[in-house]
Amino acid sequence: MVFSRTHLTTSFLLVFIPCVATLTFNLKKIGPANQDRDIVLEGEGSYISIDGIQLTPDEFQKSGRATYIRPLHLWDNVSGELASFSTSFTFVIDSNGSTYYADGLTFFLAQKNSDITRGGAMGLPINPSTVLATSRFVSVMFDTFWDEHWDPVEWDPVRGTNTSIGDYVGIGISSLAPIRSQKWLSNITGGAVCQAWIKYESVSNNLSVSFTGFQNNTVVRQDGLVYTVDLRKELPEWVIFGFSASTGGWFQRNTVRSWTFDSSDLQIDENHIGKGKKRYVGLEVGVSGTIISFLSIFAFVLWWRRKKKIREHEGEDDSFEVEMDNEFEKGTGPRRYSYQELANSTGNFAEKEKLGEGGFGGVYRGFLKDSNTYIAVKRVSKSSKQGMKEYASEVKIISRLRHRNLVQLLGWCHEKGEFLLVYEYMENGSLDSHIFKKKSLLTWETRYKILHGLASALLYLHEEWEQCVLHRDIKSSNMMLDSNFNAKLGDFGLAKLVDHEKGSKTTLTAGTLGYMAPECVATGKATKESDVYSFGIVSLEIACGRKPIEYKAQENQIRLIEWVWELYGTQTLLQAADPSLGSNFEEKEIKRLMIVGLWCAHPDSELRPTMRQAIKVLNSEASPPVLPSSMPVASYLTSPLMSQLSGFNSIQQYQSIQQYQSSSIFQGRT
Repeated sequence: MVFSRTHLTTSFLLVFIPCVATLTFNLKKIGPANQDRDIVLEGEGSYISIDGIQLTPDEFQKSGRATYIRPLHLWDNVSGELASFSTSFTFVIDSNGSTYYADGLTFFLAQKNSDITRGGAMGLPINPSTVLATSRFVSVMFDTFWDEHWDPVEWDPVRGTNTSIGDYVGIGISSLAPIRSQKWLSNITGGAVCQAWIKYESVSNNLSVSFTGFQNNTVVRQDGLVYTVDLRKELPEWVIFGFSASTGGWFQRNTVRSWTFDSSDLQIDENHIGKGKKRYVGLEVGVSGTIISFLSIFAFVLWWRRKKKIREHEGEDDSFEVEMDNEFEKGTGPRRYSYQELANSTGNFAEKEKLGEGGFGGVYRGFLKDSNTYIAVKRVSKSSKQGMKEYASEVKIISRLRHRNLVQLLGWCHEKGEFLLVYEYMENGSLDSHIFKKKSLLTWETRYKILHGLASALLYLHEEWEQCVLHRDIKSSNMMLDSNFNAKLGDFGLAKLVDHEKGSKTTLTAGTLGYMAPECVATGKATKESDVYSFGIVSLEIACGRKPIEYKAQENQIRLIEWVWELYGTQTLLQAADPSLGSNFEEKEIKRLMIVGLWCAHPDSELRPTMRQAIKVLNSEASPPVLPSSMPVASYLTSPLMSQLSGFNSIQQYQSIQQYQSSSIFQGRT
């Protein structure tokens, strides 16, 4: 049959285009394998472990969030169609037995590229100064810290005033003030596993929330939290969604263990009817050369734009790689490794070779056949912005440091968007695994040698290198031990370089709960003296075999420094000696070490020694200091605002100070 030109232009091609695919996933047990593949992490130290998504590290005033790798098409701008969705997740908020904890965990939907509030506001995009939203969001808040300025209250007939309802679950619309809320029968001190169910119906516009609580040690389901809201008026067409959390002046561990999600398709047919079905659009197109050319050009434009974005992204990575390579060129020792070489050495980063997990990503054991040596490979998570910052900091600092008591950097790799650091492998792992996890029984002689090694490393960082280096995260888990139990300080991800003559201060709060100097929590400034404080805490750990905070201990022994100082005042220091040592230690040495530990961890930073002074006492080149018989109060706590605390005992003082620091007046919910 012969067709005329008229026939061609009047024929048509029916093209079916699926506009939105169903977004459904079921992450039954979240682990490291989900990072980058399913989950994107952001914030200050968020990471994924075998226990799930750790939204916040074990530190004060940290925030983090985890979002699904794909955004959600919540509603259609052309048709106005709105999607329904449902989600459920299991989570744990654990205060490690303490009745003082903060701040909370949320499930949220938010505008793409929204900010994270650092150290407060449960990580939601809130300006800490004005307490106003910086981006639009809708959240379901598991709020664990009451603030009188916006949190719900209930009438107390005994006191005749409104009081906090305690922990609650609330629905927030671009605000910390919940628009609907319900008291939560939580079990945070017990660290129990909880579950939540959230459902949004596009027809009724009902957002409903159910969650588990605990009553008489029995799990109960709490229902009835419902709010009617048209999400088209509150959120943009495309949103990110997931979880956020924060710690404040008090601490809690925020973990999401499993997560399921299901959203119905948006669909539009010619009559804009039929929700919940596949969406197809029929296009009548004249099959002429002009139309076909138009479609080809349109497809090419889409392809070109996608390639442009990829090139821009790769350009950013290339720029970062060049910057980091330039930093390594300033050093003299580290060499470049190929990605394939490191992947082969670690069994392609096999889980069984993983030595540890942090906010930056994972550390893996590798074996180099050519040199017949083991190595430790730190792999930075591509999605962790904080991890990249810590990586850059570590590159700039440790690549130029040389000391026998610092973990040696052997090399690096920048390929395929991967950022890897290669360190010497420390056969005996970290100090905390021996002291607390009883990996081996460290003799007193070995412990004393380890402490000397740490002291020597800090003296080098503070005074003997060309610039002063503030480590800012000295703790037993960052003290690595080689095959001969020689101590080497590692993890310089939070370290800062400062000039010797400029007072050695930084203004970014960093550190770990229990090891952080009290003035750092109050002022956010790190100094050589705050590093010395952390050294003092590690000294007490080595002598006593105790963590800095033991919530399950007797009341006067919860904080290690307070307990040891009390024993110092009664001249019974040996009662604090690690029981696992038996009597196999030198009494003079262990007493001297404890006194140096108290001296270094003095509440008043101005009364702490330098590392050089501390080493002289440890080496018996100077007499131990005479300390007050009772633990003193830091001078910055004697202001009129703090004078009301003078009637409390020491642990109550510490907790009250933390509460003051957690208040919105002090830090804007941080």
